[in-house]
Amino acid sequence: MKVLIVGSGGREHAIAWSVSQSKKVDKIYCAPGNGGISQIAECVDIAAMEFDKLADFAEKNEVDLTIIGMDDPLVGGIVDVFEERGLRVFGPRKNAAIIEGSKSFSKDLMKKYNIPTCHYETFNSPEEALLYLENASFPIVLKADGLALGKGVLICQTLEEAEAGVTTLMLDKQFGEAGDTIVIEDFMTGREASVLCFCDGTHIKPMTSAQDHKRAKDGDKGLNTGGMGTFSPSPFYTDDVKEFCEKHIYQPTMDAMKAEGRDFTGILFVGLMLTEDGPKVLEYNARFGDPEAQVVLSRMENDIIDVIDACIDGRLNEIELSFEDNAAVCVVLASDGYPEHYEKGKLIKGLENFEGKDKEGYYAFHAGTKKTDEGIVTNGGRVIGITAKGANLKEARANAYRATEWVDFENKYMRHDIGKAIDEA
Repeated sequence: MKVLIVGSGGREHAIAWSVSQSKKVDKIYCAPGNGGISQIAECVDIAAMEFDKLADFAEKNEVDLTIIGMDDPLVGGIVDVFEERGLRVFGPRKNAAIIEGSKSFSKDLMKKYNIPTCHYETFNSPEEALLYLENASFPIVLKADGLALGKGVLICQTLEEAEAGVTTLMLDKQFGEAGDTIVIEDFMTGREASVLCFCDGTHIKPMTSAQDHKRAKDGDKGLNTGGMGTFSPSPFYTDDVKEFCEKHIYQPTMDAMKAEGRDFTGILFVGLMLTEDGPKVLEYNARFGDPEAQVVLSRMENDIIDVIDACIDGRLNEIELSFEDNAAVCVVLASDGYPEHYEKGKLIKGLENFEGKDKEGYYAFHAGTKKTDEGIVTNGGRVIGITAKGANLKEARANAYRATEWVDFENKYMRHDIGKAIDEA
């Protein structure tokens, strides 16, 4: 069969790698793809938001399945466009992808259906938001309602910081229309965990757990990024936590979306805070996380096509998800200065070090790279997710950091404490 993947990041490279492991697939396309994806798929020069062009391509090339990796096209309704044309596609429709597209929608959904989360208020006017903050307790969290590349969340320690945050989001429009509405919510403390779930509109199957590192610098300092690294599984996501989440969060979310007439088919990403009062939902995403996909998919034993087919056909209950009894760690190699100002076009050396039988369990998942005549060069803030497996988390982390030394480019930057929670477990 022929598969088209839509997107250009490390997540899409991990999806493409997983698809390439399936015996059912003999041709992979990726639009627009990147330098690393081009080694396992034919990259197509169509942007992720060009829905009709993508559907035209899928029709013309007799693509059997399209997998949407990115949030923007999902929230924009790409699945509806494909379905209207009779094309097989994996991802939530527009009316279900709103669970990620609008923070206020997802918070209201949780409140209505008693899904555990923190207290929050929604604001459409900066004046009302500022008035609310005068009597708030700190720290407090400000979130842009719409999509903001994973960066529209501000944790404010003081009233002054929060007032500046409202200005940034609502008046200066740092994230454009995404900040027209904001959600202000109580700050939760505890361990964070992320769980990706396959969904068929009725049934939901959680994958193995992971934990992301959002801040740019060591010690969780610096600005929020799209993610500087991750590890899987989370040692804090115990069997008891899993059981609680399945009963009170995952299935109730599926049921809530169905009750609202928004059946959710695709990948539901559930960001959790493991508080003293039990697990609570931090956020929902409507697709694979990046870089969570890199550590989760590299450990999955199922044929991804079998699972996706079951989701689309509404028979996910027939599938038993299986993951290797090991661990994986991903360390993101970024361009120095990310997420603010950074240079592109730097030649990447050493990628051949990931080839060969002795390098099984080591992966260089490309995010911001481009294939040129002189070789593969940097083309973004997050460049490559160096991912490695090991018998346990400590071994996987040591392997991942060893492998970061195999690759080099000018202005290479990374955090040196990815998986620091592993030592605290």
